[in-house]
Amino acid sequence: MIILGAILLILGFILNINILWTIGLVLIAVGVILFILGSAGRAVGGRKHWY
Repeated sequence: MIILGAILLILGFILNINILWTIGLVLIAVGVILFILGSAGRAVGGRKHWY
């Protein structure tokens, strides 16, 4: 999710498309939050591990 957000962020900047920029920022923020919760050992979405 973080990688996809970074790609959309870069594409939005290069192509000057604001919606890609916004979606990229949201995906990066959600990805970082989920990563931090998962690293802390908390169950995310009812599951402790994602496969």
